[in-house]
Amino acid sequence: MKVVAIANQKGGVGKTTTSINLSAALAARGKRVLLIDLDPQANATSGLGLEPDGEGSMYHPLIGTARVADKIIDSGQRKLSVIPSDMDLAGVEIEMARMDDHLTRLGKVVSQLKEDDQFDFCIIDTPPSLGVLMTSALAAADEILIPLQCEWFGLEGLAKIVQVIEQIRDSGANEGLMLEGIVMTMFDSRTNLSHQVVEEVRNYFPEQIYKSVIPRSIRIGEAPSHGKTIFQHDPYGHGAKAYRAMANEFIRRHR
Repeated sequence: MKVVAIANQKGGVGKTTTSINLSAALAARGKRVLLIDLDPQANATSGLGLEPDGEGSMYHPLIGTARVADKIIDSGQRKLSVIPSDMDLAGVEIEMARMDDHLTRLGKVVSQLKEDDQFDFCIIDTPPSLGVLMTSALAAADEILIPLQCEWFGLEGLAKIVQVIEQIRDSGANEGLMLEGIVMTMFDSRTNLSHQVVEEVRNYFPEQIYKSVIPRSIRIGEAPSHGKTIFQHDPYGHGAKAYRAMANEFIRRHR
């Protein structure tokens, strides 16, 4: 099982949207996928039409009072399973911070899933912050995928998260952490700015940047409010085509 953290400490970049739709697209391609919602706001959970119930999150596995396998639920979509989130996760950051192994604790929990060999990919949707949960996700992941909006401020955020990746490696918590890719989101082909930002990222990260770009789309934005993926909400639109192309590229990169 490959563990991929979808991360960006900046909010509003399409991180949760990418987590949901990449997971759904991989599952549609026949991959066994587990999506872990590690954000206390539970947007990935509600975005799939699921209701947080206060019992199903990573909270209890992280503090050692439950097995992670017992928290996995069916998403309602073939080959896509979920560990939902709830507000209890906001409190787990405080509890984990007191533990000596707080940085590696999530990695130990996720390693139990690797032993079961039930999934091909585990996608972790991280909070938009540099707190304990996000750094724990980076320490637990094999790879990180960064959604980056096509704006100049996004480049500043990219530099920061690349620095955090280096810090995680240097700390010894996860020396093998790889920057798997950067996917450009909210791309507007009509503006010079979008093209310039993509070109700038391509200059610095030619191997990591995805050829597939995610367009700015009202349909992509409104799909989570209906508890649906873009493939359910607007299956033939530009957003669905872009996320299918991204998933195909993701699979090619992992062969």
